[in-house]
Amino acid sequence: MSKNVKSIAILGSGIGGLGAAVRLRSAGFKVDIYEQHHTYGGKMGEWESEGYRWDTGPSLFTMPHYVDELLGIDGEIGSDFKYKKLDTVCNYFWDDGTRLKAPSDRDELASQFEENLGESKETILNFLKDSKMKYEITNHVFLEKSLHKLKTYLNWNTLLSLIRLPKIQVFRRMSSVNRKWFKNPKTMQFFNRYATYNGSNPYEAPATLNVIPYYEYGFGAYFPEGGIRKIASTVYKKALSLGVKFYFETPVESVEKKENGYLVNEQTQYDIILSNIDVATAARGPLKSLLSTQGQNYEPSSSALIFYWGMDRSFEDLDVHNILFTKDYKKEFSNIFQNKRIDEDPTVYIHISSKAEKKDAPDGCENWFVMVNAPYDDNQNWDEMIENARNNIIAKLSYNLGVDISKNIKVENKLTPQLIHSKTGSRKGALYGSSSNNRMSAFLRQSNFSSKHKGLYFCGGSVHPGGGIPLSLLSAKISTDLIKSDYIFR
Repeated sequence: MSKNVKSIAILGSGIGGLGAAVRLRSAGFKVDIYEQHHTYGGKMGEWESEGYRWDTGPSLFTMPHYVDELLGIDGEIGSDFKYKKLDTVCNYFWDDGTRLKAPSDRDELASQFEENLGESKETILNFLKDSKMKYEITNHVFLEKSLHKLKTYLNWNTLLSLIRLPKIQVFRRMSSVNRKWFKNPKTMQFFNRYATYNGSNPYEAPATLNVIPYYEYGFGAYFPEGGIRKIASTVYKKALSLGVKFYFETPVESVEKKENGYLVNEQTQYDIILSNIDVATAARGPLKSLLSTQGQNYEPSSSALIFYWGMDRSFEDLDVHNILFTKDYKKEFSNIFQNKRIDEDPTVYIHISSKAEKKDAPDGCENWFVMVNAPYDDNQNWDEMIENARNNIIAKLSYNLGVDISKNIKVENKLTPQLIHSKTGSRKGALYGSSSNNRMSAFLRQSNFSSKHKGLYFCGGSVHPGGGIPLSLLSAKISTDLIKSDYIFR
């Protein structure tokens, strides 16, 4: 290890920045985090009102071993972070009355498809085997290492993955492949939905995204005690315990390259910069002297319109996670990506954490997180679009649940693409940075390091390998491994 302790400024305290701080501090670096808001967590926020509590951002927790590994990185256990596996991953509804309860057990899931959709168990199980194979091919190369370092490709595991690359179907569209797998359009819709996990269009995105179902049905879906916010708060406490320093309400206005490092806000010098800010926003903001915006003119991912509803009753038909599908999925995605508007019959996702965490709502009540996929902000008439979407959502939910739910909404708040942009710095409200609609998207994402400026690195959902809790944590691992390699293991 170098005799001189290297100093690092992390810009932003999203889960990627928090994870990187823990890894770097445990490796002996001096770590400061700058955060423009009053608290940590980025998109993993929370809101409380009148006895209700909502996680305001991510709602699905998979691959918990990445959090466990992070919390035990220094050999200390002692965390109060606990989680439980969900027996039912999600409840699915179609307007014609078809319903599907998706259990976590793969054999039971296959039986549900056979009983409710007439899809053979063998087909479902074979598809999930294929999803697992895609994971095994891509994981060690595309998810755990930098795609922009030659040494990534100079080992046996990588070579094996490259030999098997045709099996991940980069050059075929997700929807086209799924059409050949399944006979029931509802089954196709079920598995096409996984493109939305990184803000993409299944009718354009590569079939490589069929790896995503394995995250749920290979590793399982979990609920953390205390909600998703507990993940961020636990990693934050870990960072504090290791000696990471946080500077809240301290936006980074400028980062200047100096002979021996970087000057932050014209005040404090650091050896290394690790940006956890949305890369397109950073290129137009604090890193504008170091990053070109030309490389950030990618197609943004989709965004979301979210309503936080405090309901004055409970609904037995609903579980922790619920999906109510549109009648015409292709039209919905065409509206989102081509027409830049929310479809009149949107697919609706409802997350109800109070189903698992009773204290998140008053007795006999529920906290609904109601989300529809939305286009990124492109100067649309959002007031009109939001009003129409709210009416359409209420109509759809009321029809499927057999009751006028508008009468049960007692508390309400919302999050729009514009607010996502202003609150989290995600450019144009795109939840995942760039979309994965291009077959080369994995390679076109911002790398985890700068090839032009030594000591400048990147992590978070807008850079490699992508968005969501697991991938943001992996992004933190990739970038910190690069930093350690560049500054320690020499």
